[in-house]
Amino acid sequence: YLPLNLTRADITEGLSGIPVDIRFTVVDETGLPYTGALIDVWHCDAQGVYSGFEQPAGQAVTDMKGRTFLRGVQRVNADGSALFHSIYPGWYHGRTTHIHFKVRHGNRTNLTSQFFLPDTLSEFLYSQVTAYRRAELRDTLNSDDGIAIQAGDTTEGSVRETKGRYLVTLTVRVDRAAIAQENHFGGPGGRPPGPPGAGPISGPGNRPGGTDGRRGPPQEAPPLEGEHRIAALLPDAKRVDRPWGSGGPPPVC
Repeated sequence: YLPLNLTRADITEGLSGIPVDIRFTVVDETGLPYTGALIDVWHCDAQGVYSGFEQPAGQAVTDMKGRTFLRGVQRVNADGSALFHSIYPGWYHGRTTHIHFKVRHGNRTNLTSQFFLPDTLSEFLYSQVTAYRRAELRDTLNSDDGIAIQAGDTTEGSVRETKGRYLVTLTVRVDRAAIAQENHFGGPGGRPPGPPGAGPISGPGNRPGGTDGRRGPPQEAPPLEGEHRIAALLPDAKRVDRPWGSGGPPPVC
């Protein structure tokens, strides 16, 4: 998260990718529209790169610090809704496909979170659309992403096709008295890893239990393939365990 306060509906800045409209409906603990609330949204581009961060040297993209693509904020309408025009996000190592958001009101941040998109749709787009194609297979799915598992089904965005784009919708219920707390596995607002192939980030605060709320880099594990991958992608399929070993699943960023 970067506190840029870029008030805008269109956050694409001309980037290539499948057009997506993201519609939030923000309600309070009583179920009524949370009038006056601001909602921030941010996510990576088609190749898994975030704007606003310096990327590791030697990569095709080396410096995004001055860029602001795929970031924006809006005040919700009277019905609690806000609509952003974006592109379908890509992926990066150790995380499944996700979109970050933050709900604020006045000087209070009520909620910092993220939601997830259907694995089967992501799999199709990443293999068939030029802007998303990579030489490597996506290594983390919804079924084995630590944050997605903890968050549960209530943080899965609803997706449907409309003319020329996908429409993603999510209803967010917020306690008006709540103050968002930083967690200890990357935090929804934590710094992302580098671009594709960059490997893990190292440095102060990037160790388990670091003071900035970030965990260490994800452990390497081979991506599922063949019928095991299909079983993990399909709804209601029995989950296929991955070879993490005795140490349990890797921390996520």
